[in-house]
Amino acid sequence: MATGASCYYHPAAAAARGSPSSPSLSLRPSGSKLFFISSGGSSRWWMRTRRCEGMASCGSISSSRARARPALFSPVVMEWQECSAEIEVDVPSSVAYQCYSERETIPQWMPFISSVKILEDKPDLSRWTLKYAILGQDVEFSWLARNMTPTKNQKIHWRSLEGLPNRGAVRFFPKSSSSCRVQLTVAYEVPEILTPVASALIPFSEGLLFNGLERFVAYAKEQYSKTLRS
Repeated sequence: MATGASCYYHPAAAAARGSPSSPSLSLRPSGSKLFFISSGGSSRWWMRTRRCEGMASCGSISSSRARARPALFSPVVMEWQECSAEIEVDVPSSVAYQCYSERETIPQWMPFISSVKILEDKPDLSRWTLKYAILGQDVEFSWLARNMTPTKNQKIHWRSLEGLPNRGAVRFFPKSSSSCRVQLTVAYEVPEILTPVASALIPFSEGLLFNGLERFVAYAKEQYSKTLRS
């Protein structure tokens, strides 16, 4: 059994085996070890924090019983999803690029990003916080991101170093001397809390990205107007 996993009881699996006293165990990532033990009609939850290096050391499950059911354990592969949105902006691509480069202003037009803080000693790194109600659940995530080497007026891209795993890119395509198309692509690892609604996340996330880009259009046009007036 892998370190950092949790075991839990699956009633349907137990019934299928015809043995109500034998818990079905599965593997999930977890910071602590949570076991559900059922025996003789009684059941109880048991939380422990000791590292579980093997099936024989998981709670009261004996090594002989563990060896008898090796197929009950299977690793869970975390799911990654990618979503994108794009929009036309009536400003030059250089202006749109500059506006998006100012990371600490992003919460002004991307509603689900509550804060972005650039590290003073490492300006290519920034700490992000996301707070939003997603499909009926209030969620909050944070991460440390590194801005990769950009292509001026064409591409900004990043990847997370810690926290919520994610990566993405913003691309700027000139349409004329005074307009461009902005394309935003984000990939992220689906958080465990949102796994039950994973199938609905892509259209929901793409809607959020597009709404943010609509607000970005207004922001970029306002900044461009200020530049023309100065």
